Amino acid sequence: MADQRVDAVVIGAGAGGLCAAARLAHGGLRTLVVDDRDRLGGRASSEQIDGFTVNIGAIAIEFGGVFEETFHTVGVPLDIRAPEPASSFLIDGKLVDVGRGGWSLLLGQLTKQASRILEKFADARSGNLPDGRQSTEDWLKGYTSNATVHALFRNLCAAIFACNAAELPARAFLTYFTSKGAFKRFGFCPQGTIGVWNALATAVQRNGEIWLGTPATQIHITDGRVAGVTVRRDGQVLRIDTDLVISNAGPKATVALGGEAAFPADYVEKVRHTLRPAANIVINIASQEPLLGHPGIVTFGKTRRLCNMANLTATCPELALPGWHLYVAYAVPVPALGDFDSDAEVALALADLREQFANFDQAKILSIRVMRDEWPAQRSCAGYDLPRETGVEGLWCVGDAVKQYGNGGTQACAETAKLVTDAILAARPRQQIGRV
Repeated sequence: MADQRVDAVVIGAGAGGLCAAARLAHGGLRTLVVDDRDRLGGRASSEQIDGFTVNIGAIAIEFGGVFEETFHTVGVPLDIRAPEPASSFLIDGKLVDVGRGGWSLLLGQLTKQASRILEKFADARSGNLPDGRQSTEDWLKGYTSNATVHALFRNLCAAIFACNAAELPARAFLTYFTSKGAFKRFGFCPQGTIGVWNALATAVQRNGEIWLGTPATQIHITDGRVAGVTVRRDGQVLRIDTDLVISNAGPKATVALGGEAAFPADYVEKVRHTLRPAANIVINIASQEPLLGHPGIVTFGKTRRLCNMANLTATCPELALPGWHLYVAYAVPVPALGDFDSDAEVALALADLREQFANFDQAKILSIRVMRDEWPAQRSCAGYDLPRETGVEGLWCVGDAVKQYGNGGTQACAETAKLVTDAILAARPRQQIGRV
């Protein structure tokens, strides 16, 4: 790219950025992806620790929906293996597989008010939803006071949205479970989650490049439209001219790169006051003794902070050293959308793990990562998302702060990429599209 001009620059090689870049490149646009990290995947990448392939954040990749469709569209394989059964609940030491009976089976065992709660799910499917101001916790209190049911809903909110039931709008919770994927079918990548990003990168590189270790330092905006991006690469400062920039860095960082004065005042106000970053704690665990027999993801009942745990080596043994089991546990602090004491919250999560698994202390903790502040689990909690349009012509945001209402995970990021790139490609005359 010696001419320093491309059709599109994508800032950030996370889920939303790579899905967008692959779609743009497939659509004929000469595309450059830049990322300040030295590996693909952003907050859903993988690293090597003591011979184990350890995931930094997200692990579960959903079948069906926009994420899988992206791979089919751009012509690269999606290598994921589905655990069977996929999901269970661990309540008072007993595993409950809800794959066949669903919510009615689970709630029917716990509360006499199950039918009332299920009726509200049915109402939600027909479009009768709370107005968005009531929290999931307060909504649930209207139908049951059962402590175990409240604990389960809290841990579902934590596992999917990286927040507590008291922090998540009931409208977002019900939207996800009645009209989104709701993680009914998912799998793990045998190369670690970074494996899916490596595959997607090949689609980008057919008509562009990916520059890792290359932070964007400025987005150039002239007369209300984007004009280019300055990056720092190999010690040099380079300007890349383009009339199309997609940012996967989040709206806050995007405004900082372009300068507040270049954006409409109402958009800047939304960035300042609407976004609600959500935090979680990711604990990667290796053990020679099995901790969990279930092959997929287990959501817990009553815990302090622990919400769920995945048994990775049941389906992907190559992630661990021979003879070892690899697990990843997730916990969500209180509060998840505000300030908290990281050390105290980690201690509570570890206390939960010791309580749930009698042989936990023989296991080896590979890493504990607190996802917060500028590197959060979600750049904005579901229900507090911004628009993908920035008010600057040619500058868009994708990722987990501009999701469709009530969606979550990598599926939601892929959906933002499809919505943005579909709009771009539909409006762009074919003769303006660059060729290899």
